[in-house]
Amino acid sequence: MALMHVDFFSNILGLCCEADVILPQKKQGIGMEGSDTRSKYPVLWLLHGASDDHTIWQRRTSIERYVSDLGLAVVMPGAGLSYYTNMAYGPSYFDYIAEELPEIMRSFFPISDRREDNFVCGLSMGGYGAMKIGLTKPDHYSAIGCFSAGNFAYRDVRKEAGSMSSTDRIKQNMLIFGVEDMLELKNTEHDLFYLAEKNIKEEKPLPKIYQTCGNEDFLVENARVTADWFQQSKYDFTYMEGPGAHTWEFWDEWIQKYLGWLKPNLR
Repeated sequence: MALMHVDFFSNILGLCCEADVILPQKKQGIGMEGSDTRSKYPVLWLLHGASDDHTIWQRRTSIERYVSDLGLAVVMPGAGLSYYTNMAYGPSYFDYIAEELPEIMRSFFPISDRREDNFVCGLSMGGYGAMKIGLTKPDHYSAIGCFSAGNFAYRDVRKEAGSMSSTDRIKQNMLIFGVEDMLELKNTEHDLFYLAEKNIKEEKPLPKIYQTCGNEDFLVENARVTADWFQQSKYDFTYMEGPGAHTWEFWDEWIQKYLGWLKPNLR
């Protein structure tokens, strides 16, 4: 595999940005299986969580090794603490990640723009972001991966254990979403159920969805509420739960399982 650290300018954000990019390579070193080269590679847009950046999947997992025999490119961008949304009091990170970034990356690298070749996945904040991006733009992504997250418009943070005070949470919610309580986001563009139902009503192509969460994760109840809704919908939806918490041990294990689930789509 080829690993590149890319620095570039975003017109939407008005600043220099970074992304880690993995590209397939036919011949590789000891212990690494190569993959056949193509003119345009299918691509996984892999998103980080709230406390991390574009380097974290490389640093905490063996993602490069896991995709070495799949012929799959991986783009890992940074999005700050944005929840992958156009922030109420901050930059337009949704437009950057979902619209500008693919155009920029395709101008640099031989990655496909076909819907069937594009997949979006993330953990925690990035899991919610992957769902929001994939459901907002179902014409662009054929599969979604959501780890340790769910529909945050149905997330009651008052019931969650955590280090943030209620005042800090209100400040964060106001900065990102413009509301004090995330439950106020129901039936808006931030509500995954609203987006999913809109696609059904408008007869849009429905992405396949793979969701997983550890049974000791503080977000597991939110994940289950989300899974219950999608399991009763028209979406091709898979929910898997296993031992683990909100940790890299869990995500390192399940990114491998997600890639196995994704493999039949890599033609």
